[in-house]
Amino acid sequence: MTSLPLAPPSLTPADQDALAELFRRGTAENTLRAYEQDLAYITAWKAAAFGAALHWPEAEPVALRFILDHAQDLRASTGPARAAAEALVRAGLRRDYAAPAPSTLDRRIASWRAFHRMKNLASPFDAPLIKEARAKARRAAARPRQRKSENPITRDILKAMLATCHGSLRDRRDHAALALAWASGGRRRSEVTALNRDDIDDRPMAERGLIRIRLLHTKTTTPDRAPWLPLKGFPARSVLAWIAAAGIEGGPLFRPVSQADRVLTRRLTPGGFRTIVAHRLELAGYPRDFASPHGLRSGFLTQAALDGAPLAAAMQLSLHRDPGQAQAYYADVEIEDNPATDLLG
Repeated sequence: MTSLPLAPPSLTPADQDALAELFRRGTAENTLRAYEQDLAYITAWKAAAFGAALHWPEAEPVALRFILDHAQDLRASTGPARAAAEALVRAGLRRDYAAPAPSTLDRRIASWRAFHRMKNLASPFDAPLIKEARAKARRAAARPRQRKSENPITRDILKAMLATCHGSLRDRRDHAALALAWASGGRRRSEVTALNRDDIDDRPMAERGLIRIRLLHTKTTTPDRAPWLPLKGFPARSVLAWIAAAGIEGGPLFRPVSQADRVLTRRLTPGGFRTIVAHRLELAGYPRDFASPHGLRSGFLTQAALDGAPLAAAMQLSLHRDPGQAQAYYADVEIEDNPATDLLG
């Protein structure tokens, strides 16, 4: 947080430190990482385009130029916008000279606006002309919706991946992590790797055949309203088998396993979970890039649609707040596979 443009200079150093700590505790880790990345990008862009540092509040012509530079395809162009883009590519902050996706530009603008709010200043992106230019740029650059995962990991694919897990500790961990991620509603990799042992309530297992999972860190909930989601059947048994085999009494639930099949004490990272998904796909006979970890989330919702589960019931587990977003997975199901086509038998 110390690198973010926090607090107006009128605050005392003690108040600035207290405010930074408040922002750190009250902002999701993924959002903080995005802020850091976006700050690096817009700082480098301002230096390349204007030869100057960021200014607070930023001038409206700078904000407009930022939109214009990122609303055009620069692959075959020359001029100041292309020169600034070349500097960003050399710095490793921009991949190529194509116009970025509207969602990427929206996120960077949202971060820039947030930095102004942190300093208690008005943002130039709220000016009527600039808001209108952004709307026109978004419409001009509209693209078909891109999947976060090339393919959904539906039930049959998941079972093939789980079948590659046998008896080692690494196998037990992978089986438990994949089964939990899919069956608890299609958890994001950051949610899976953030779980601790005390987020697993195994008391209902003996009587009801299920365990409960507490999610402290999600995009749509806060720790004070952390949901407890049920996990039934073999996914629940798999999680408990991993806990017992690994001897986990506290701390991170999922951890790296050494080449010697020894469980380490540190937390498995989201990148490590991505590797698990790719590795198990490959062992199951699929290309490593067949699906990303998000395929577990899209696969859960796709399977729910294929099985005729009501959208509201699926959303209770997936924790989607926007029915339209969750409905998109149902809409992706081939219409001939829609259970509604069999209503008459």
